[in-house]
Amino acid sequence: MEQTKVYSTGCLLDNKIGWDTNSHDSVSRENKLSSQNFLSVLQTSTSLSGCAQIESTTTEGCAQIESTTTEGFAQIESTTTEEGDSTPSYKHLWVVCDECYTLNYKRFLKERLSICEGCESHLKMNSSERLELLIDPNTWDPMNEKMASIDPIEWDSEDDPYIDRIASYQKKTGLTEAIQTGIGRLNRIPVAMGVMEFEFMGGSMGSVVGEKITRLIEYATNQSLPLIIVCASGGARMQEGSLSLMQMAKISSSLYQFQTNQKLFYISILTSPTTGGVTASFGMLGDLIVAEPNAYIAFAGKRVIEQTLNKEVPEGSQETEYLFDKGLFDLVVPRKTLKSILNELFQAHSLFSLNQNSIDNINI
Repeated sequence: MEQTKVYSTGCLLDNKIGWDTNSHDSVSRENKLSSQNFLSVLQTSTSLSGCAQIESTTTEGCAQIESTTTEGFAQIESTTTEEGDSTPSYKHLWVVCDECYTLNYKRFLKERLSICEGCESHLKMNSSERLELLIDPNTWDPMNEKMASIDPIEWDSEDDPYIDRIASYQKKTGLTEAIQTGIGRLNRIPVAMGVMEFEFMGGSMGSVVGEKITRLIEYATNQSLPLIIVCASGGARMQEGSLSLMQMAKISSSLYQFQTNQKLFYISILTSPTTGGVTASFGMLGDLIVAEPNAYIAFAGKRVIEQTLNKEVPEGSQETEYLFDKGLFDLVVPRKTLKSILNELFQAHSLFSLNQNSIDNINI
């Protein structure tokens, strides 16, 4: 009977025979394995064992990867289901134009003065960007920076208390109120200037906004400075009730002293949006009223008018170009040329004032 050869890595080997020395069967010389042949077979066996181990490890690794991947997809799918969209958000890098829906990259948009690349529409600018646009570098001296609103009528709102809203907008904008006021130079001409911040509660005019504007006008009156106010507001602030409405009369009174008695120069710049109590007071009291192109300017909003009168407001009837044709403004000036136009207006007014003083002296 032919002997079945079984190689075992666990038996002791004889150098000559290569088999288990305890075997009871005699083995012929021709069938004996040399140590070299056995080692070769042993290496082959070890390699096969290693391959099997690698294959096993690979299989386990693939299973683990597949499991991890499945869990990952499940997590993504869960996130998609909960949030509705698993696409990474890059909204903070882009601004969509409301007119032509062009995506404007924020970095380039700032270099273009927030003018849409697709249709040249004038998009919103914050107050700091407008100061950077109009005031010479390192000449801005702010006034009344620390003035902030309290809750004068104890506005009752359990869901969103007025004081908490003020604090949240202060944190968001870095400002204490919805306007920046101060003194600066426009092409080396000293001016008193106020710029409203629409991002702060829609630029709404409360008691602090009214007080800051009044103090600015009084300072400009005492120092004989020309005045610029850039308007961007939703109107009077309802959380302060009649106190916010009183600001309209207070500012108008101080402007009367500035313009009529002192004969100083006030330019009102209307940007989008300018509505409500701001439009009904200092926004429309400028010696020259300048508006930006395609700005939304009104007293009452379109929705309010339609709901109150049950009539449809014609499209575009509350925009700069239509209102300019009706004689509501003196100038419509694009943002790129605004500073140079203001410079020419101040120089012309200064020259006119000198000539007028000379005439008055002659008459005397």
